Amino acid sequence: MQSIKDTYQRITDSIVEQLEAGTKPWIRPWRGSVRHSRIPRRATGEAYRGINVLMLWVSGQMFGYEENTWMTYRQAQDLGGQVRKGEKGTLVVKYGTFTPKEREDDEDRSIPFLKGYTVFNVEQIENLPDRFASPAEELPSVPVPHMETVEDFVRNTNARVSYSGTKACYRPSSDDILMPGRDRFDSQVHLYSTLLHELSHWSGAKHRLDRDLSGRFGTECYAVEELVALS
Repeated sequence: MQSIKDTYQRITDSIVEQLEAGTKPWIRPWRGSVRHSRIPRRATGEAYRGINVLMLWVSGQMFGYEENTWMTYRQAQDLGGQVRKGEKGTLVVKYGTFTPKEREDDEDRSIPFLKGYTVFNVEQIENLPDRFASPAEELPSVPVPHMETVEDFVRNTNARVSYSGTKACYRPSSDDILMPGRDRFDSQVHLYSTLLHELSHWSGAKHRLDRDLSGRFGTECYAVEELVALS
């Protein structure tokens, strides 16, 4: 059985990885909120608890999921679904106790355990029953118009910008900017302030202004980089 210490380390590594990938829950001036429930739920509808809530919140925002129901690979198969090839699951944990019986005269004693396992968001799974699908979100009927001055400025930087999903971030590993779809923004101000914020992070790459982008969430250099992007 995997030790509790190893499982805690997996939890820590997973959260840090997701935070370092650019998840910023305080910068979200666009539509695309979680449907049905803010609290992540199992296939049965039961709510997750404890550290699992944080794990699934961060993962959900990192990958732009709008549904908040999660299940194991086996549960998906039992429901007639299939996890899409190449999809990456999210670590959650199960707490419990067990009573070892090594000898006949052993007294009952409970030993706690912590077991990690992988779940997938329903948006990663095909052919699930209809009850796991939500009606399409109503988005603004008129897309936010282009502000040509800003568009020209961004275009002249040669930054690679993609509009899709519900996430905004600069990814140092692929040197590109992810933006939510244009139809998710309510105004030019929100769209272009978000784009220029991420462009500020883009400017800090090693082959540009060479700022330190390696800081973990909560560290001084991470805070300094956010102040640069906000200034």
